[in-house]
Amino acid sequence: MKTAVIVFPASNCDRDAAMALEKVTGRAAEMIWHRETEIPSDIDFVVIPGGFSYGDYLRCGAIASRSPIVKDLVKKAESGLPVAGFCNGFQILAETGLLPGALMRNKNLKFVCRPERLQITNANTRYTSAYAGTEEVVFPVAHHDGNYFADDKTLNKLEKEGRILFKYADNPNGSARDIAGICNEAGNVFGMMPHPERAIDPQHGGTDGINFFKSIIESI
Repeated sequence: MKTAVIVFPASNCDRDAAMALEKVTGRAAEMIWHRETEIPSDIDFVVIPGGFSYGDYLRCGAIASRSPIVKDLVKKAESGLPVAGFCNGFQILAETGLLPGALMRNKNLKFVCRPERLQITNANTRYTSAYAGTEEVVFPVAHHDGNYFADDKTLNKLEKEGRILFKYADNPNGSARDIAGICNEAGNVFGMMPHPERAIDPQHGGTDGINFFKSIIESI
């Protein structure tokens, strides 16, 4: 099992993601710089970490989505490679079109940084199967632009197809229909604003994120 983390200028959760992957797989993740042009063919799972790539200029994730490595990431994701993005990673996935919708400024126009209760709304996916049904988990959030938006047609489609995997119990940013995390139609690409990679150690406040990584690793 080989995993990788894409690193952009101003990524600040890349090491957190790498530590989470190593904790679950027992093997160090490969760190791939954004200026590389190809993801190694033997990589089984890729994480796009949180942070403030390119200082969040233009739009959060917009510049990073045009980095050299992302072209190959999109190609491989469309061919079935599992890819997950957290916080800024979710924003990047939305900018590439791998996930629908957009992440806008928080409704209260303030940066939100705190643990958040989440409801697992679909436990029968590659990213949630290790959880016991529709249980509640706690992941940290840290974002200024986490207000998920999509038109009603898209939102209805996400709900009907079971592609909303996590919802906020107490919506911190105004996201449509309390959405915290979604996947694509094929189920291999996932994005969420909360940080499961920051919930893997009891000394950091909780371990609810471990089963997220176990779910996708075991499915692979």
